[in-house]
Amino acid sequence: MKELYLAAGCFWGGEKYLSLLDGVIETEVGFANGNTENPTYREVYTDTTGYAETIRVVFDPEVLPLEKLVRMYFRSIDPLSVNRQGEDEGTRYRTGVYYVDAEDLPALKAVFAEEEAKAGAPLAVELLPLKNFYPADESHQDYLEKNPGGYCHLPFALFEFASSEAGKKKRAYREIEDMLASLLEGETDPVVRMAETAAVVHERMGFFWTGFYRVRGDELLLGPFQGPVACIHIPFGKGVCGTAWKENRTIVVPDVEAFPGHIACSSRSRSEIVVPLREKGQVVAVLDIDSTETGTFDSTDALMLERLLRIV
Repeated sequence: MKELYLAAGCFWGGEKYLSLLDGVIETEVGFANGNTENPTYREVYTDTTGYAETIRVVFDPEVLPLEKLVRMYFRSIDPLSVNRQGEDEGTRYRTGVYYVDAEDLPALKAVFAEEEAKAGAPLAVELLPLKNFYPADESHQDYLEKNPGGYCHLPFALFEFASSEAGKKKRAYREIEDMLASLLEGETDPVVRMAETAAVVHERMGFFWTGFYRVRGDELLLGPFQGPVACIHIPFGKGVCGTAWKENRTIVVPDVEAFPGHIACSSRSRSEIVVPLREKGQVVAVLDIDSTETGTFDSTDALMLERLLRIV
């Protein structure tokens, strides 16, 4: 995964647009490259802190190359406008690309050169290393998701343009997140929490098999699940589930037949993802999901399922 910080005017609309792009895993709005510590929204609004409203973008470069991300960013801004985007005016609304990896600079400069040639004039977009970044308070995160009728300087057509299958997948997972947060509120029994999670994910995503295996001694023991009959015991380090437990990491398997030592609980399973459930850093269970088609799971599933398990 990589990250880039993009100032695109009002960060409410910019975040929504960027979050829809195929390959974007996570977004967070905040304030970048200013001169004070821990600025508030009200302080930044005065244009005395030097900060720009900015979106932190975490993305998968194998799905969304850096150059494409920046080209898509340019589609959402007026690159010749100084300290103004739409009706929003002030230094806090200036545009800029702030990088954390110096090795990205040549690729960024190449895209800037392309965009300047298109515009036929010098760009009013900063290209600088990230000096600092402070997240905005929670009320500003995913603002247009929380307030669908809220103000946005970007046209709705731009959001439609950005939408993709990956975007739809992320929105589905976010709906599951909200549902589970509500359903599991106040529930302390771990088996109940696993059972409800398996049921909601299975129903909403339409997977072939969705369930948990719990750590018991030196093996994984079948826990709450949705789907056909499954293996009951999986040894430590065996199969996809046992390997994910041993290595304490999420494993995405596009084709189970190509995974060394794959345990075939069902001949209908063709691809699989296994996500560890941790308590104080230790794996206490794994979430195992199977599909009847190859190549079903990707980095979007991995990141969004890891987010879900924080609720569990």
